[in-house]
Amino acid sequence: MLNGIPKNVSPDLLKVLMEMGHGDEIVITDGNYPATSSGNLLVRCIGLGVPELLESILTLMPLDDYVESPVAMMEAPGSEEPPIWATYRKIIAEKCGDVRISHIEHDAFIERARRTYAIVATSEEATYANILLRKGVVS
Repeated sequence: MLNGIPKNVSPDLLKVLMEMGHGDEIVITDGNYPATSSGNLLVRCIGLGVPELLESILTLMPLDDYVESPVAMMEAPGSEEPPIWATYRKIIAEKCGDVRISHIEHDAFIERARRTYAIVATSEEATYANILLRKGVVS
């Protein structure tokens, strides 16, 4: 145990966050995401949802302010926005301030995720709840 580390951040996830450098990207996925077949470093956070993990990760890791959009969400088909996106925007605003969030088409998101540093697989039941974060500079 350590002081200041959110209790839902496992030792494996903490190690990954520490190893990442400026500009490295990480994806937090919902339970439907093909995380195992992505070929990336995989951290399983089974039993956790994306919002609680997103909040904990953003407590520890700054977002990259050298790029236009350090956060990307997987686009959902149709015109209705997944309800979980409002939760993400609220968490990001509380932890990081005004951050531009981009939306990436489903297949393009999966392709980009294959090039990230790591994928964090959760048990999130909401659909289209996948989110990509680009690490910033720790000051």
